[in-house]
Amino acid sequence: MAAGKELSGAVEWRETKLDGTSAKIVPESGLLERVCKSLQGRVSKISRFLEKAWSIGVSDPKKVIHCVKVGLALSLVSLFYYMRPLYEGVGGNAMWAVMTVVVVFEYTVGATLCKCINRATGTLLAGSLGIGVHWVATQSGERFEPIIIGLSVFLLASATTFSRFIPSIKARFDYGALIFILTFSLVSVSGFRVDHKLFDMAHQRLSTVLIGTSICLLISMFFCPVWAGIELHLLIHRNMEKLADSLDGCLAEFFKENNGNDNTVDEQSNKKMQGYKCTLNSKTAEESMANFARWEPSHGAFNFGHPWKQYLKIGAAMRGCACCIESLSSCIDPEVQVPGSVKNNFREVCIRVSSHSSKVLKELVVTMKTMTKSSTTDLTVGEMNFAVQELQNALKSLPIQLLFPTISANNATAETTTEQFAVPLIKILPLATAMSLLIEIAARIEGIVDQVDELADLAEFKPAADNKSKQGQSAIENIDDETMKILQKV
Repeated sequence: MAAGKELSGAVEWRETKLDGTSAKIVPESGLLERVCKSLQGRVSKISRFLEKAWSIGVSDPKKVIHCVKVGLALSLVSLFYYMRPLYEGVGGNAMWAVMTVVVVFEYTVGATLCKCINRATGTLLAGSLGIGVHWVATQSGERFEPIIIGLSVFLLASATTFSRFIPSIKARFDYGALIFILTFSLVSVSGFRVDHKLFDMAHQRLSTVLIGTSICLLISMFFCPVWAGIELHLLIHRNMEKLADSLDGCLAEFFKENNGNDNTVDEQSNKKMQGYKCTLNSKTAEESMANFARWEPSHGAFNFGHPWKQYLKIGAAMRGCACCIESLSSCIDPEVQVPGSVKNNFREVCIRVSSHSSKVLKELVVTMKTMTKSSTTDLTVGEMNFAVQELQNALKSLPIQLLFPTISANNATAETTTEQFAVPLIKILPLATAMSLLIEIAARIEGIVDQVDELADLAEFKPAADNKSKQGQSAIENIDDETMKILQKV
C-alpha cells in the first residue's frame, strides 16, 4: 500500500479521533464547483416554476385571458397620460384612473361591477359631502372652521367604519365604505389649505374614477367575460358529480379484496375517493360568487333576479353529505380486516344503496346542467329509499353465527367468552359503521334533492320532455304491488 502511494505521488491526510481510530480527510470542493452547483440549483428551481406556471395556464386558459384583459385596460387608461389632449382634459389626476383600474379590475364580471359601483358611489358621496362640509365650515369663520372639519371627519369616519361590521353592508358595500372614508378625508383635509381649488380637485377626482371604472366594465363585459353566476353554477354541479364519484369510490375500496393490485389503480381510486374534499372546501368560494352574481346583469339563461341564495343552500346540503362521506372513508382501515364471510353477506345490499344514491346525485347533475326538471328523479329517489329499507332490515337481522364463533359451553370459561366476543365485535364495527353512514348519506341526499327542486321552481327550469315523463310513468307502472307498498312506507 505504501509503495503504491509513493508511485502515484499522492499525499493522503488522515485525522486521528479521540477513540484512537483514524479517518481520511476529503478536501473541500473548489470555488468553481460550488458556484456551478448553486447555479444549477437556481436554474432547476426556475425551470420547475415555469413548468408549473405553464400547467396552470394550460389547465385554465381563462386566467391567461384575464391577465391580457388587465394589461389592455391599463394600456388604454395610460393614454390619458401619454396623449397631450387627454392629459390636458384630466390634468395630473390621470394617475387616479390608473390606480382605479388596478384596484377594481377583478376576475369575474360581478366582482368588477361590484367594485366599480362601490368606488364610483363612494367617491361621489364623499366628494359631495366633503364640499358641503367645507362650505359650512367656511361660513362659520376661521375660528370654527378646523373644528367643524375635524368633527365631521371623526363622526363620518366612525359611523362608516361601524357600518362595515353590519353583515348585510359588509357583504356588498364594504369596499364602497372604505372608499368613502378615504375620499372624504382627503377632500375635507386638503380643502382646508386649497380653498379655491377644492371643487376642481373633487371634479377631476370623480371624472378620473369614472374613466377608470368605465374602461374596466367595458373590457370585462365584452371581451371574453367570466360571469360569477356561471362559475357558481358550474362549481355546484361539478362538486355534486364529485360527491357521487367519491361515494362509489369509498364503497368500492371498502369491499375490495386485497389481491395485490397495482399501485396505479390504487392511486386512481384514491383520487376518486378524495373528491368530496372539494365540496368541503368550497364554502368561501360559493359565498363570494353568489354575492358577486347578484350584481351581474342578465346573461345566458340567468336573469337579473336569479335565486343565487338557493345555490348556497344546495352547497350547505352537499357539505353535510360530504361530511358523512368523509366519515365513511375513515372506516377504510387496512389494519382492521372485516371477516370475509360477513363482508360478502352485506356487499350486495351496501353497493346497491351506494349505486342508487350516486345515481340520484348524477340525475341532479343533469338537472343542473340542462336547467330542466327531471321526470325520473322521484323514481330514482324511490329506488334509493327501497334499497335503504333493505339495508336497514339487513342491519337489524344481523346473523349472530356470522359475528361470533360457536363456543362450546363445556370448554369455554367466562373470560374466554368475553375475549372472543370482543374480538369479533371490533372486527365487525367498521362494517356496521359503514352501513349506518350509508343510511345517513341517503337521507342527506334527499335533502339535496329538496333544495334542487326548490331551485328549479324559483328559477323556472324548463319542464321535462313528454317522452321522458311517459318513460317514467311506464317504469312506475312496472313496479309490483309489494314494492310500491314498501316505497309508500318509506
